[in-house]
Amino acid sequence: MPHAKRTASGVLGGVLGLVGLSAAAGVLVTAAVTPAIAVSGYAASSAISLFDNLPSNLEVDQPMLPSTIYVDDPNSDEPYALATFYDQNRDPVEYDEVSSLVYDALLSSEDPRYYEHGGIDLLGTTTALVNNLRSGSTRGGSSISQQYVKNVLIQECEQDSEGATAEEIQAAQAACYLEATNSDGAEGIGRKLQEMRFAIAIEKKYSKEQILLGYLNIANFGGVTYGIEAAAQYYFGVSAKDVSLTQAATLAGIVQNPNYYRIDVKDGSYTQSDGTRINGEADGWAETKDRRNYVLTRMYEDGKITEAEYKEAHASPVEPDINPREKGCSTAGGSAYFCKYVQAVIENDPDLGPELLRRGGLEIYTTLDMSVQLPAEQAMTEYAPAYVDGMDFGATGITLEADTGRILAMVQNTKFNESAEAGQGETSLVYAADYEYGRSSGFALGSTFKVFTLLDWLEQGHSIRETLNGVNRNAFEGFNCDGSPIPQGSRIANFNNVSGYTGTVQSFTRDSLNSGFLAMGAKLNLCDILRVADRLDVPTGYGEKISEMANFQNPFGLLGSANIAPLAMASVYATIANNGSQCTPTAIERIVGPDGEEEPLPESTCEQKLSPEVAATAASALASVMNGGGTGALARNNDGIPVIGKTGTNEKDQTALVETSTKATTFVWIGNASSIDTDGDGQGDYKADLFQTWANGRLIKDIRFGLARDIQAAANAAYPGGQFPPADPNLSRQVLTDLPSVIGQTVDQATWTLRNAGFSVVVGDPVAGTQDEGLIEAQDPGAGRVAGGTTVTISPSNGEGTTVPDVQGQSLRDALDAVSDAGLNAERGECSEDGNSGAGRATGTSPGADTVLSRGDTVTVDYVRKSCD
Repeated sequence: MPHAKRTASGVLGGVLGLVGLSAAAGVLVTAAVTPAIAVSGYAASSAISLFDNLPSNLEVDQPMLPSTIYVDDPNSDEPYALATFYDQNRDPVEYDEVSSLVYDALLSSEDPRYYEHGGIDLLGTTTALVNNLRSGSTRGGSSISQQYVKNVLIQECEQDSEGATAEEIQAAQAACYLEATNSDGAEGIGRKLQEMRFAIAIEKKYSKEQILLGYLNIANFGGVTYGIEAAAQYYFGVSAKDVSLTQAATLAGIVQNPNYYRIDVKDGSYTQSDGTRINGEADGWAETKDRRNYVLTRMYEDGKITEAEYKEAHASPVEPDINPREKGCSTAGGSAYFCKYVQAVIENDPDLGPELLRRGGLEIYTTLDMSVQLPAEQAMTEYAPAYVDGMDFGATGITLEADTGRILAMVQNTKFNESAEAGQGETSLVYAADYEYGRSSGFALGSTFKVFTLLDWLEQGHSIRETLNGVNRNAFEGFNCDGSPIPQGSRIANFNNVSGYTGTVQSFTRDSLNSGFLAMGAKLNLCDILRVADRLDVPTGYGEKISEMANFQNPFGLLGSANIAPLAMASVYATIANNGSQCTPTAIERIVGPDGEEEPLPESTCEQKLSPEVAATAASALASVMNGGGTGALARNNDGIPVIGKTGTNEKDQTALVETSTKATTFVWIGNASSIDTDGDGQGDYKADLFQTWANGRLIKDIRFGLARDIQAAANAAYPGGQFPPADPNLSRQVLTDLPSVIGQTVDQATWTLRNAGFSVVVGDPVAGTQDEGLIEAQDPGAGRVAGGTTVTISPSNGEGTTVPDVQGQSLRDALDAVSDAGLNAERGECSEDGNSGAGRATGTSPGADTVLSRGDTVTVDYVRKSCD
């Protein structure tokens, strides 16, 4: 900010302050550094008093250090670095990991009497004070110890810098450097005094080697390059212990004014007042070369190098070999989206956060298993291209370890690019995650969402063998939310517009029959179904509870219209595979701080969310999906590992498939990542039909099968699962239900009555009957308690039947006449002798009484008489 106008007294005060501080500094240099020289009088005692009152306890905290994400290397016992994050590119080293040439170059040029003074160089400081009084500047004269102090203070200030944006933070950090290096007048001399006080203090606390190494590890070497090791690697591609003489002299020269002497800005590191740039590739890095040669001269004069070495090095050009240390997940290759997810986990954790990631020197060891990840990357490359013309094509696959929640693999079809200018097939969005952890809003995962209806069905005590009328119709009756009726509104079609059928819950699951699940939902509390999703940690992609979203509290919402992160749904199926215990998906095994101590991990728990009985029975139903005839059978491997699963499709623009063993769960999504703008109004208005669009020689709708199959195959090889527990007997019981009588109804009436009651219907041929022609004369089985879903054969009457009369007890003659009168052909049947029966009486007929027969059919009358002869 601009300085305020100063009064005459203010100017005088400033001058007197400057003189006073200068005098104090001069006296203190003599007193503190060379106590053998006598200094007496009021001036000396006042100066020493002033000096003693300055703070002397400088805490040398950990400087900003890069953090690195690691994954296990399947070919080595050592993990390898996936990505690094930093504000300052620094790689601290030990004393013997730095070439002696560096130490010689630095001390000869910056502090030749380093091992002789106690923190302050008397000669250098006195000369600097005289120059400062003449110019008002505070440049020069600082010992290595003072420069170390200055850098510690700068680092402390930079670590405390705050801002709403990265630019604001960088500006605040730049201000820290200016305050510590370019303050003028009394303020500058005051800073110098404080540096001196701290320098003397640290000389008492640390050895010369510790201070020298500390300075080399903390100092800036231009831009975001800090510390001698990072500088040697960045500017020359070698370690600090392997630098040549010219490289050592160059680095020692750069540290004197890092951003002026840096050699990585080809068009020049400094812009002069006339706009021309200097110290670049065009002028051979002239300014840096002059500074380097000054360092070489000082080394030669100090006897550190020979004349021949000096001449050769002095004549050589400055030859940078820039090796940028990449930061961020762009270095992670096919694992970049997993890396980005890990970054988000760290940044969103209240005990960690983005600053600790960029500055805390964390070693982050992750759960990624390359024996699953690499085959998953290969499968993604084979099945899903980075882009498809005419749509915003996306695909992702994720594998979890079911009984721990560890993320074993995470792949995506696109190329990772965090730039605002990302091209087609490039993005930094993590499709597997939600908005908080991947800036993706999730996708409509279709019928994979039906699992919540299945789970609520079982939790309410229903059986997977219960039979319902799943024939599609305009509206299913009975939908409610906590007792409040919810109308269906409109007809919801089945896949391929099939009509549906009466069947069991298990068959509905196998076939993913919409109308079957609507029939189930109509018998449940719709909002309870959505609360199962809440309980299993499945919110929308923006983190909203699904049960509280009014637009999903309807029958259509049961079929998977909500945008959900694939990772969240993968966890649900892993929970079923893990006997109902849900383990929070986790990407981090352990975090080690720069002190070697392990840091607290982001919260992760395993909790029993479903009863083992419900989980086992749900798994039994979901197993039918992956077997022959199930909608997911094409994704099954022939490796002998049992798997369960579910398919999902939403409006022909999204597809999904999940399959899981008892150990590993794989979820894949393929579809339109977003709508594209086709009419130029800037709004997305088109999504491709995946049933009509091809990619890599396949219909996009079918990509999920091969992709999931190959990823799960790798997971099965690394984490072989076992047999799923059998379904709970009660939840898989045969359910008896009332079979109504339809005798006397029309064929249509009878068919509707039976199907609505959950039975299948077969219409038989007309039979002789007493009912009017066309009305139901017989049904098989008859009315009563039967197994749900039983097939009932109904037979209409031909209107030409007659009933066999009941003639038991009549005389034989009367019985025969009664049968004849009924339009039937009466004949004598079997005779039984009874001495008391006289002329005889009828005992029955064949067929029996009340049997309906066609007119003219023969009926025999059995009888008893005294003698049958």
